[in-house]
Amino acid sequence: MQRNTIPSPRQPLSLWMPLVAAITAAGCAAGPPHPSSGATRTPAPSTGAAHADSAAPADAAGFAAWLAAFSPQALAAGIRPDSVRQVLGRAQLLPRVLQLEYNQPEFSRPPWTYLDGAVSAPRIAQGQVQRAKHRDALDAAAARYGVPAPVLTAIWGMESDYGRYLGTFRTVDALATLAYAGRRRDWARTELLAALRIIDQGDIAAEAMLGSWAGAMGHTQFLPSVYLAQAVDADGDGRRDIWGSIPDVAASTARFLADVGWQTQEPWGCEIRLPDGFDHARAESDVRQSAEQWAAEGLRGVDGQALPALASAAVIEPAGARGPAFLVGQNFRSLLRYNNSTHYALAVALLAQRIDAGPGVVADWPRDLQPLSRGQMQQLQTILNAQGYDSGASDGVYGPATRAGLRRYQQSRGQVPDGYPTLELLQSLQSSPGG
Repeated sequence: MQRNTIPSPRQPLSLWMPLVAAITAAGCAAGPPHPSSGATRTPAPSTGAAHADSAAPADAAGFAAWLAAFSPQALAAGIRPDSVRQVLGRAQLLPRVLQLEYNQPEFSRPPWTYLDGAVSAPRIAQGQVQRAKHRDALDAAAARYGVPAPVLTAIWGMESDYGRYLGTFRTVDALATLAYAGRRRDWARTELLAALRIIDQGDIAAEAMLGSWAGAMGHTQFLPSVYLAQAVDADGDGRRDIWGSIPDVAASTARFLADVGWQTQEPWGCEIRLPDGFDHARAESDVRQSAEQWAAEGLRGVDGQALPALASAAVIEPAGARGPAFLVGQNFRSLLRYNNSTHYALAVALLAQRIDAGPGVVADWPRDLQPLSRGQMQQLQTILNAQGYDSGASDGVYGPATRAGLRRYQQSRGQVPDGYPTLELLQSLQSSPGG
């Protein structure tokens, strides 16, 4: 399709003004915000500049002015003027999107609570039904990209409950709102341009491009940039349809995982039994060696069986030394590229295992442990830093730096250095000198 000629950014601003005026008028005439809500899951880690913790002032006039200023960027990126005028010019400000972004729940769920919901009996049963119903599409994607069909089915279940919840936010509206007043505006602008490009090239109409408040779309919740890079037309109809074509959904999801390093010959990992005297400080994702080397140190499958062949494997303890332990390889890390959460990757792996009639988690979770709120986590980080146990920024987010600082504190007290934050540890820190 031949594109209309657009003014060069180096040409006089007067050449842009008719289109900018049309965008501004359309923005000011926008109707009420879309009232719906949708899934929040995103299939790949997001990056972008961070902004203040409280939502920026968001009003219709300011949004319309922002659209007018942004439209030349869309034109310069190669989006046709008609698409900019008809799609971006009709974008609506969605205050609900900003509420969802700036008011995330304070309490995080511990792994056992997360997995109880993610790998529930109904989701396993429905996954087996969908696996059988769409066997041809799932098997074709598995054969083409080397990602097992149960894994693709599990991601589908995790992302949209097998298509029941695709999200009801118009993607352009959600991303334009986030680009105007969200926390990660640079990232949102990039995704908005990608969404406009998808519409511009005819894969889907703007009104039909629906997804989560964060811009993730379709049965397996692709961000627009991921769609452009990895979506596949598997059914041969000339469109990459992750909203309505299960063959396209399965192939697109499999291609993403293949592109980020899925190893066909390896499993994701397995639940393990650790030997007596195991150094729990080594239960970290960046401490990697072959399964054969781990076996030489006494690690075994949870029921005593041999470890699977994994070229580069790490031990993880999602709930610390008191909970189950797992040996995970490259394919687990590929799942983390879909959603950078250990809980998420483990849920996909276990759900796929159960859909394929495999076992669940054998060891007991320490369900008596109380999770820390974000405020409590900030207190823990602040005290650790004050006492010389560097835990990074006191942001309330539990990550590798906090885990490392907590491990150093535990080692100094002769405790098991698993780096898992508990209320007992916080209270111990508060009562120690300098706490």
